[in-house]
Order: sequence, then C-alpha cells, then structure tokens
Amino acid sequence: MKYYLIAGEASGDLHASNLMRALQQEDANAEFRFFGGDLMASCGGTLVKHYRDMAYMGFIPVLMNLDKVLANMRLCKQDIAAFRPDVVILIDYPGFNLKIAKYVKRRLGIPVYYYISPKIWAWKEWRVKSIRRYVDRLYSILPFEVSFYAKHDYTVEYVGNPTVDELAVRPYADEGFEDFTAECGLGKKPIIALLAGSRVAEIDHNLPLMIEAAKTFHDYQLVIAGAPGISPDQYAPYLQDRSVKVVWGKTYRLLQQSRVALVTSGTATLETALLRVPQVVCYRLGGGKLFYKTFEKILKVPYVSLVNLIADSPVVCELLGYRATPENLRRELTSLFEENTRKKMLAGYDLVAERLGAPGAPKNAARSMVAALRTR
Repeated sequence: MKYYLIAGEASGDLHASNLMRALQQEDANAEFRFFGGDLMASCGGTLVKHYRDMAYMGFIPVLMNLDKVLANMRLCKQDIAAFRPDVVILIDYPGFNLKIAKYVKRRLGIPVYYYISPKIWAWKEWRVKSIRRYVDRLYSILPFEVSFYAKHDYTVEYVGNPTVDELAVRPYADEGFEDFTAECGLGKKPIIALLAGSRVAEIDHNLPLMIEAAKTFHDYQLVIAGAPGISPDQYAPYLQDRSVKVVWGKTYRLLQQSRVALVTSGTATLETALLRVPQVVCYRLGGGKLFYKTFEKILKVPYVSLVNLIADSPVVCELLGYRATPENLRRELTSLFEENTRKKMLAGYDLVAERLGAPGAPKNAARSMVAALRTR
C-alpha cells in the first residue's frame, strides 16, 4: 500500500521513522512519500520537503514567513493528489496538518490517520471538531488523552508511548561516564545538561536563561544537547564561555551521564524523566508578564510538562514565561542536589513509567493501521 506521512519537526521525524519501519514489517509492499526529515528518509521512500523548511513557531514567525507556509501547503496538497496514497498519516504539527486533513477528506476522499495527537487538551480545544470531522482514526501516545476525547464523543486508541520504545533499544545504554566524556571532548566534572528546545526561537529565548542560571555551579560542566536540524552557528555565541560545551546526536547519552538537567517543555521532559534525571522545566518565548497571565487563563490543563500531565501531580517544577528567570532557575536547580528532593522526583518518574506501559507503540499503531486499511 501507499502511505503519505507528514511530520513538521525533529521529534515528529523520529516518531514517524519508527512508525515507517513498523509499517514495513506489517506491509512488505509499503511505499512511502513524505514531508519529514533525515530519519524518515533513512527508511526509504521519497522526501518531498524537509521539516527544517517548515518549523515556524509562534504568531510572528509564521506571519513573517506566511508566503513559505502557504507554498508548503500548496505543494503538499498537490503532491498528495498526484501520489494518490491509500492513507495520509499525520504526525502532530496541527496548524499545518489539520488543514491538510480537511483537504484530503473533502477533495480526495482518502483516509486520514493521526499518529500523536495535537495537544488540543492544553489549548485550542475547539480543534476537536476538525479532528472528529476529518480524521478517521487517531492513535494516542498519552494515556490521559483517551478520557479527554471520550468526553468529546470521539474514540481514540492508546498504543503506548514511542519514547518508551526509543529508550528501550537505545545504543550505549551501559556506557560509562569516562567513555562518554572522552569521546565528546568534555571535562571530568559532573554534568548539568541543557535541553533548550528544537526550534531557533526556543533556543534563543531559553538557552541564555539556562546558562545564566547554571554557570554559578562551578563544580559542574554545562553541556548543551544540540538539536537536530539546527545550525552549529546558532549555538556559537553561547560557547564563548569555556565552561559550556555542545554535543550533537547524543541527547540520550548526555542525559544518561548527567546529574541534573534544565529542560524546555516538550518531549524532552519525558525523555529526561524516563532516563531518571532530576530536572527543572522552563519555557519562555517572548511576550511580557501580561501576555503570560493571559495565556495562563486560556490554558485548559494544570501543567504543561508531559511528566506532570501523565502523573497528574507536580513531579517536576515548571517555570513558565516571566517566572523563568535565572534566579528562579538557580533556586530550583539547587534543590535538585538535595537527596530528599531527588528521591521524591524519582518516585514520581516511576509512576509516569508505570502509566505509559511497555514498549510497542509504533508496532501497535502500524498493526492497527494496516488491518484497518485492509478491511476497507
């Protein structure tokens, strides 16, 4: 069968690539065409547009690049129509993907499957109407989404969480600290990991805060996890301080060797938790105190980090917007070195792991997708 997949950022590229491999196991004749990245390309098929040319985040960046956004959308629609796949599989990226879903269902009559739901339970809950109307099947990777969608009279299938799978088969799981630091040219001090997001805007707003907060811990070295698709030039200004280093393509290995981490909210918070690294979550992206006060009022959930949402309790500290100051980050970071704080957080991580369940998300999703397509 012919599959058209759309992923608009680095995490989507990773999850989609694992799904593609699982689809190949279920369907020996699987043919792929996609918007995505290098990991998806490694599975075979045709890469039509790379996510690095699509990852515009926030109202202003989107507005400034509106011509490119619209051009990408036109290209995607035309390419799907020409390819005539058996199914279009969307991976997160709702601003783009839900518009494609509408076109595919209304104009082409092709089934639309969603793997990794948009986070409409946090805000923009009204998007559930589009999902009900244009998405035939939704495969959830977060257990609490099942009850959320049930409330809206829409049935979704929880297939497990792909991060659990990715960590279960990661290489270098038994690597030692000295081997890692020697390969990466790092020092011998314990590591504070800095995960500042996967988009340029996230890095620009969060990484300076992280470095300012952590650089006073002189007995530690600060190591940035370089984000896929981001130019090394983006990090160059932050490496003038010799106590700050960056490593590429080794995020799991870095976290595994870190004492604590500062993490921008997103999938990285869950990865950090499953690797059992105490963390402070921070997220700042322009706007002043009034902007964030307004945002807090429209937020539909009590937390923003996946760790806290899955646990349904404040396992990790979240510093958002104007609260994400170097002083606040430094205070919370200091607390992570206290044994009682670490034990409590690790216990919360255990609860998160239990609720996510065993590995198997891509395989479960692929098996369900192929079965559904074969019975059409």
